[in-house]
Amino acid sequence: MSYPEASLKKNDKKAHLLIWSVSAVVFIAVVVLHELKIEVDLGFDPHVFALINAVINGTVAVLLFIGLILVKMKKFILHKKVMLLSIVLSVIFLLSYIAHHILADSTSYDNEGIIKTVYYFILVTHIVLAGLSLPFILYTAYRASIAEYQQHMKLARIIYPVWLYVAVTGVVVYLMISPFYA
Repeated sequence: MSYPEASLKKNDKKAHLLIWSVSAVVFIAVVVLHELKIEVDLGFDPHVFALINAVINGTVAVLLFIGLILVKMKKFILHKKVMLLSIVLSVIFLLSYIAHHILADSTSYDNEGIIKTVYYFILVTHIVLAGLSLPFILYTAYRASIAEYQQHMKLARIIYPVWLYVAVTGVVVYLMISPFYA
């Protein structure tokens, strides 16, 4: 099985600008829009977006695992398709995440004791790693798209477990907080 051909022409200068611009815009949008609240009667519970987010995170986690299996089986074209689908789903997740935080009131975690500490540890690490991982995910995808597979693999070995952790903990956070939704 051979590697897929490059789908982009190498242009590191443009790639750096685009990757850091997208990462900065996403970070700023999440921070600013997280604080924005819109009072509107949707006719449904806006926490449905949290469920959608958990489903997307769970699907991305499964796709990441499948992507790993495919690359180990040297099915590079399928690996590429699965990883691109993971990125597309992550974009949809971002839109749903923003909608949830704009439309729903904040929910406090009302359990006590060690479980509350565990919840906040998972939540904080999930948020920090999600925020930090975006440019590295994009760089990893870029390296693959220009057929720089050695650099792609080097980055993927680092960012893959982080992305997988973020996807799995997104589901865990939802399962832990959802009983407290009003």
